[in-house]
Amino acid sequence: MADRKILPPKVPVPSSTVYSGPRSAFAAGARDTFPLIVGAIPFGVVFGALATTSGFPAWATLAMSLLVFAGSAQFIGIGLIAQHVAPGLIVFTTLVVNLRHMLYAASLGPYLRYLPHRWLIPIAFWLTDETYAVTIRRFQQSSDDVYRHWYFCGSALFMYGNWQLCTAIGIVAGRQIGHAAEWGLDFAMVATFIGIVVPLIKGRPMLLCAAVAGITAVAAHGLPHQLGLMLAAVLGIAVGSFAERVARARG
Repeated sequence: MADRKILPPKVPVPSSTVYSGPRSAFAAGARDTFPLIVGAIPFGVVFGALATTSGFPAWATLAMSLLVFAGSAQFIGIGLIAQHVAPGLIVFTTLVVNLRHMLYAASLGPYLRYLPHRWLIPIAFWLTDETYAVTIRRFQQSSDDVYRHWYFCGSALFMYGNWQLCTAIGIVAGRQIGHAAEWGLDFAMVATFIGIVVPLIKGRPMLLCAAVAGITAVAAHGLPHQLGLMLAAVLGIAVGSFAERVARARG
């Protein structure tokens, strides 16, 4: 598993634990992701059940989790497909919802840009909200960890395997129980996202960004095709960037 020829660049962050090899880094990534896995389990089960009760065959539901691997986009996708929306609009809507991953990638770029494409391509596919939250904190704490990409893979593959298993469980549960939307398990993902965001709020610019994004998301909830989420992201980023520039100019 070792890949000692790949050396990461030095980044200006404090040093922390350096793992002795890829196995220990991989295991640590999976271990640190476990608390977020707990919140993602009901989300995956509800997706599998909801797809089944919406008329999707089991193979198509499993294929979507295997090949798309994007919880919110999958929920939106099955809803639009069930409504017989045009394919172009489905692609556009899910693309808009997942644009936040471009911000995640830009944030992780300085820590992983030394990797060859054989690493970057699967890493890009496995990038999720939970894995980003875990890995960005780890990367910011370590400036000389050669195996940080293995840490990312440990987190990402744990999430990926969990999502496939929960989708399969949801398919079986949906056939046996039905009415997945009435289970009330969707609160788990909301709690998980709160747990992701709150530890990352450090300083006034980040606080303003989160506050503006949250208020906008609630106010624009009625917009079609989940466009309120994109509007909230854009406004939050804009306000946060402006606040950060002002803070830098003052001190």
